[in-house]
Parts: sequence; C-alpha cells; structure tokens
Amino acid sequence: MNKRVSSPKTMQDVIRRHQFTLKKSLGQNFLIDENILNNIASAADIEEESYVLEIGPGAGALTQVLASRAKKVLAVEIDHRLEVVLKDTLHHFENVSVRFGDVLKLDLHQLISEEFPPDVAVTVVANLPYYVTTPILMKLLTDVLPINTIVVMIQKEVASRLQAVPGEKSYGSLSIAVQYIAEAKIVMTVPKTVFVPQPNVDSAVIRLDVRPEKKVQVADEAFFFKLVRASFAQRRKTLMNNLINNLYDKDQKEYLLTVLEKVGIDPSRRGETLSIEEFARLSDALGSK
Repeated sequence: MNKRVSSPKTMQDVIRRHQFTLKKSLGQNFLIDENILNNIASAADIEEESYVLEIGPGAGALTQVLASRAKKVLAVEIDHRLEVVLKDTLHHFENVSVRFGDVLKLDLHQLISEEFPPDVAVTVVANLPYYVTTPILMKLLTDVLPINTIVVMIQKEVASRLQAVPGEKSYGSLSIAVQYIAEAKIVMTVPKTVFVPQPNVDSAVIRLDVRPEKKVQVADEAFFFKLVRASFAQRRKTLMNNLINNLYDKDQKEYLLTVLEKVGIDPSRRGETLSIEEFARLSDALGSK
C-alpha cells in the first residue's frame, strides 16, 4: 500500500482490511487531516537530516509524513495488534523502524543508541493518548535523553497548563515541572472532528524546546518539586496553609514565617501566584535549615 492514510476513506479501508478495532482504553484516536499532519511536522522543524522518535504511531498517518521528510523515524507503539497495519502502511519507507512496547517501561537511552547514530539531537513527535500525557512527557524531560525538541498533540486543557504563567487558572505544579526543563509554546489547536473516532474534547499541539540549562538553579531538586507540589495541594488555600498541611508540622509555623519574610514572599499568597524563581528562592531557603 502506498496511499497516505490521512484521509478518512483510506483510514477506514485500512482498519476494515485488517479487521482492526480501536481500543478506547489505549486512547486510540487516529488523526485524519493531511494539513494538520504537515503542520505538526513543520512545527517540529523536521527536515532531511532530522532523527525523529515518534510515540504512538497508530495506523501510521503521522509516521508517513515524518518519514517523507526526515533522515530516520523510530516509532514506538504499545499495541502489538497494529504490527500488521504498520507493515501495510509503512512498508515502502526504508527509513522507518517500528518497535513495540510501553514507552514508559522501555529504556529509551538504549533504544535511541541502537537506532540512531551517536551524538545526534533527537526530535520527539507524537499524538499522545490523553490518559498518559503527563507521565510520558515527564519521562522524556527527566531521563536526560539526547532530545532537543518535543512536539506533541495533547488535550487542549493540558497544553494550556504546560505553558501557563503565574496567576492563570491553569498554572500549577505541571507548568513549573515542564518549564523548569523546557520552553513551552502552543503552536496550534486541533478540533475533535479530525479524528477517528472523535474524542470528547479538542486538542492542541505544543512545542517544548529543552533548555541548555534549567530555568532556575536549585540546591536540592527533589525538595524543590516536593515544595511545589505541596504549594498546589489545595488551590484555594494560602501558601502558608498548604505548607503546614502538606509539608511541615503546625509547630513549625514561626520558622516558615521567618523564612518567607526573609525571601520576600507574603505567606497569605496562593501557590498559583508564585513564579518559578520565587519557588527556587524559597526552596533553597527552606532547604538550608
């Protein structure tokens, strides 16, 4: 088969020919819009020297577009039932390698070293299932992989959280975790009507550019993230109340007040108003006890 599977008819033909049934539990919503697929590849700056890691190729619609532009595409798919489908839709692309397994359990360092030349910068492109968006993104960002850019289609609401700034309703611990490591920017929104089957919500494509250095420097990274999570535990509560309820004991209130005053943060503020720089200052001050 040499047809692009980005049209509704071709996609339906492929699914019918292989008697494939889409699993809701795997978040299988296949994209069927050629323009959007091309825009995703363009947003990731995929060109003839690019090495691409695609997560969740599905029936191969986005894979075909990536392979037509890139040096090589490594596609990781969790659903072994798609093996026969991908052999059909990708057989004429010699620069595509498909590996089956759960990306959250795979050793991506080993996989990348097996499939790509040493010292190349890898671009990740994916249409991520909504239910595993956060763990996959955090694995990609924290495993210290040779990745420079991540362009992913995710739930629109989650994309808003990734690029949110202090004071916005969607700003939270995920915003800080991602922005600590990467610069986030939504590049397009995608209506639910261009998927088979249609999901319940609209999507967005977000680009994450991994920073050469972390956005802030902290003495204890683990404590920094622990502090951030505690500060957002109950959004309507003040920073002081969240820290007392989730990180410290009540008898340490005076100590907390002293430290907050020292770093110039009002204890009556809410966590959602603090910048990543303020969290870094507070983390270092509290960690130096």
